[in-house]
Amino acid sequence: EVQLVESGGGLVQPGGSLRLSCAASGFTFVNYAMSWVRQAPGKGLEWVSTITIGGIEPFYADFVKGRFTISRDNAENTLYLQLNSLKTEDTAIYYCAKDVGLGTDRGQGTQVTVSS
Repeated sequence: EVQLVESGGGLVQPGGSLRLSCAASGFTFVNYAMSWVRQAPGKGLEWVSTITIGGIEPFYADFVKGRFTISRDNAENTLYLQLNSLKTEDTAIYYCAKDVGLGTDRGQGTQVTVSS
């Protein structure tokens, strides 16, 4: 059974930073691209970033380029998302997703709230 458990969310002021983590189990992590997606209040799921199997090439949505960094630790089966220069519009539930795009499986999410 695929399990994805996100952590690291919280309340942060505009301009602040957070680091999200996703612990993966139940599948061979190293064999899959991994993604982050988010859902803002009242909106649908939105792709944020994908990292390839080897972790060499990341892809980002235009609205996070230069501010967010995706990474992975294949030895620890963990996916990360470093969020810098946060804006109020980044407020959302952030989900870890197995595979590209919106993913084939997602975790329960972690809430990120950006507010002064």
